[in-house]
Amino acid sequence: MKPFRFSRFLRFLDFSSDIPLVHRDLSWLQFNERVLSEACKSTHLLLERLKFLAISASNLDEFFSIRVSSLDKSLAKARRQLELQKSRELAETKDQLFRSIRKFTETQKDTLQKISEELASRNIFLHLDLPRKRPAFFRAKELFDEHVAPGLPAPERFQIKLLSTLETLQAAVILPGGFWIKVPKHLPCLLSKSSLKPQSWDFFFLDHLLLHFLNPPVEGRWNAGIVRLTRDGDYEYDLPDMDNKAIPQLIQSKVENRERGRPIRLQYFGNFPKGFLEQAASALGFDKTHVFPAPESLFLQSLWNLYRSVPQTFGKAQLRFNFSKAPTPPLFKKSHSLFEKIKERDLLLHHPYDSFDAFIKFMEQAVDDPDVVSIEQTVYRMDPSSPLIELLKKAAQTKKVKVVIELRARFDELNNLKIASELKNAGVKVFFGFGKLKLHAKVTLVSRKENSALKWYTHLSTGNYHSGTAQTYTDLAILTSNPEMGMDARHFFDSVYERKIPSGFKKWVVAPDRLSKKVHALIEQEMVAARAGKKARIFAKVNALVDKDTIEALYLASQAGVQIDLVVRGACSLIPGLKGVSENIRVLSIIDYFLEHSRIYYFESSNQLYLSSADWMPRNFLRRLEIAFPVLDPIISRFFTEVVLPSYLKDTAQAKELTPQGSWRNRSASKGEPAFRSQFFFRELAESKYKGTGLE
Repeated sequence: MKPFRFSRFLRFLDFSSDIPLVHRDLSWLQFNERVLSEACKSTHLLLERLKFLAISASNLDEFFSIRVSSLDKSLAKARRQLELQKSRELAETKDQLFRSIRKFTETQKDTLQKISEELASRNIFLHLDLPRKRPAFFRAKELFDEHVAPGLPAPERFQIKLLSTLETLQAAVILPGGFWIKVPKHLPCLLSKSSLKPQSWDFFFLDHLLLHFLNPPVEGRWNAGIVRLTRDGDYEYDLPDMDNKAIPQLIQSKVENRERGRPIRLQYFGNFPKGFLEQAASALGFDKTHVFPAPESLFLQSLWNLYRSVPQTFGKAQLRFNFSKAPTPPLFKKSHSLFEKIKERDLLLHHPYDSFDAFIKFMEQAVDDPDVVSIEQTVYRMDPSSPLIELLKKAAQTKKVKVVIELRARFDELNNLKIASELKNAGVKVFFGFGKLKLHAKVTLVSRKENSALKWYTHLSTGNYHSGTAQTYTDLAILTSNPEMGMDARHFFDSVYERKIPSGFKKWVVAPDRLSKKVHALIEQEMVAARAGKKARIFAKVNALVDKDTIEALYLASQAGVQIDLVVRGACSLIPGLKGVSENIRVLSIIDYFLEHSRIYYFESSNQLYLSSADWMPRNFLRRLEIAFPVLDPIISRFFTEVVLPSYLKDTAQAKELTPQGSWRNRSASKGEPAFRSQFFFRELAESKYKGTGLE
């Protein structure tokens, strides 16, 4: 690719790259800015705005724990190895990132204040101030005395470097004289009290209550503050070739080590003695740039509790979406055998517009059917109360049941350990991921005896088998009896059981062996078609696009005349619309009521359509066991090309478009046309039982 002048993009570019790229961490922060911007939209229902504010806070927590810690490690390594140019670039990126985060925190604070004022007009009071002798002050004191004070330990001499990571929501109140009170993990971060006369709610942040009502054992005037520590959560570790029994103990020890990881960020709220924050930063091993003020509270992520507590309609106003329970496709409600229907044609499920109950119904039939001889499933994330757990335990009484659980799913390790133990005790044969690869594929294989032969029924999904997130994440799944898809599933499981990287598939494309190569080969085919004067087009929907080699391939395809549409929810390092580089590329991002989580790859000239568990990132291509599976049913394929893909590209209500300057702008409908909201359209389509489409 010819050299590119970087000067216009100094704010965004990854200086270490020889092609134009937005630095992945700066692009991620832009994504979180898009999330926060939804909290500022007056067109959204009030509690929906509050939800986006809470999401922006939890996103930032994880960003520090994972990405900032990774950036720090890279910077430290470059300095150790005397890589001066790289050190300067990384230091400049970090400095820019931290400046942007401080502005972001100020926006969070302003947004919280505005939303709290609007909530108050609805008799929902999120108290950010507690003037004495006001009714709210006494209600707050009552909550503190009843729910907080009894759970607080006595003040003690304590070193700040011993504080646990924020993942446990542990914080510490600092009192004069060097006394500390460690705030227990179990205390609620947002407390509430309701009143029926008049109908109203009062909400109080835990840190506000602590600083107002805590009486320290010291005399005279005093100032107290509360801090919250973020530690390094960027732990990637291999599972050595060891007995299955030893792996859970290894995972447990790694999780415990993460609780004591390297300090990354110190947040504070309240008043502190002069020089305290500088001393605290020094004790934690970083400079004061890693110390950040709280945006009015340390616990913005707890606003989810307010969102869930207040009814959808409060008074006469609708405050959050009243999405009725997603419909279960009629086919799954009937008493006839789903296996017979799947033999007739593949079935598509579009969650959460189609209820996850549809998959549960399929599993119920598999468990109860005497002709089913075995059930095998992967687990990356699964809720501990999932009905799937009971179904797998029940199936183990009469069938062979095998489950492969990835214990290294970040922040879900302990939950997965619990599920693994429960299933194992019920007679399920449990396997774990292996080596350097995280098992991120989502597949279920049901083997059924029919006419003295085994018939395979395969469920493949872009999302986890998690009944909770299946109600809030958009994902796609296919149920098929295609023998080659079943053969690939059989081969996949057999390889994983033997702790081998699977390869040699009939239909699937699997990482790390083939996925990146296949994507690049399909991009190359579109380039060949474009140069031959044929119609050439690429559509990709992913959560993140940061793989440099793939971006360079897309740039070259654009220069060859391929029309490229990308829908990227999160970080996107590609810059569209650059003259001579990416003029034929358009990038959209959709942030709405549901979290866009499905991955779709479509290559028009070769008529190849894949659904996948993988984003276009180095970790998905190289360090995970991922599946991209083809859409083979022509009816489903047409549904994608004629309905799904155009609907995403048509969105003018929630989609934003990436500009050649590396910033994001709102899209608007054509004059006289109403704004089109893709998620609402998909919901209405499911409720109409897909009327007017091939899926009807």
